[in-house]
Amino acid sequence: MKLIRTVEAEGAVLCHDITQIIRGVTKDAVFRKGHIVTKEDIPVLLSVGKDQLYVWEQEEGLLHENDGAEILCQMCRGDHMARSEAREGKIELVAECDGLLKVDNQGLKAVNGFGEMMIASRHGDFAVKKGDKLAGTRIIPLVISQEKMEGAKKAAMEATGGKPILELKPFVHKKVGIVTTGNEVFYGRIQDTFTPVIRQKLEEFDTEVIDHVIWNDDDQKVTKSILDMIGKGADVVICTGGMSVDPDDKTPLAIKNTGARMVSYGAPVLPGAMFLLAYYEAKKEGQKRTVAIMGLPGCVMYAKRTIFDLVLPRVMAEDEVHKEELAALGQGGLCLNCPVCTFPNCGFGKGR
Repeated sequence: MKLIRTVEAEGAVLCHDITQIIRGVTKDAVFRKGHIVTKEDIPVLLSVGKDQLYVWEQEEGLLHENDGAEILCQMCRGDHMARSEAREGKIELVAECDGLLKVDNQGLKAVNGFGEMMIASRHGDFAVKKGDKLAGTRIIPLVISQEKMEGAKKAAMEATGGKPILELKPFVHKKVGIVTTGNEVFYGRIQDTFTPVIRQKLEEFDTEVIDHVIWNDDDQKVTKSILDMIGKGADVVICTGGMSVDPDDKTPLAIKNTGARMVSYGAPVLPGAMFLLAYYEAKKEGQKRTVAIMGLPGCVMYAKRTIFDLVLPRVMAEDEVHKEELAALGQGGLCLNCPVCTFPNCGFGKGR
């Protein structure tokens, strides 16, 4: 830091805020720390009584806050993300498309543990819209050690395997089959109120329902329908009803008998404990594709938010869900059924 005459300050970087006080009008910084002085700024600086200024002086081994922010941005920024200009050591990242945000938590911790720098992001594994803010980065002091920044970058890359800390997976078009089960619906004793709920949730994504069937509690018919829908090109098959442990609830058996790879029958989430997730490896003309099969418990029909709302965005982004990830949903997996639902701006599904 050095002191220079204001009239000679063009191109210099301010080391502190410059405050303008006009009684009854304003008391605020007219220029912020880190601002690069332009020729047009000089008369303004003189008008607030600044004939001399403390400005940043380049020193070997030190980086200006904006240069440090650029390094943080490089650590974070994945594809499909727009960035702001570096200002006061800050850069923000914004989604360029609808998709699923993934956050490498170990990489995030590695950087934030260094001190004098920070990355704050949204929760990962949740849907975002184009234009949504994803993360903000900041260098805390005006200058930061280049060695520290290099150390943080190395630690982040080791934690993430060389990938950016943030990833945005675009949602893709999905063909969906729906299998509704239950004697009461099949024989017309009650109206099917489950399927309309599923269709409404699917409409939030780029989906196309290619088939819908209703069966009684016959696991063989359900198995056959699932495989038939996959043969027709379904990328996702959703089964409703028959998901409890009653002897006549046979949907889990029907899904298992397709030969699908079972991820989990049951999830530590309320509502949604009886949820089932499986993946079927389909082959056609030498092409392989993975089909997600979900068995939905009855709570999805009447509860505002459930396990389905946590898993569906990941399925739509082709982000495979693993058993360990479902197990980790226990902390934060209790929906509080708030009188006014604010999901996803709440703690549901965010405890891990």
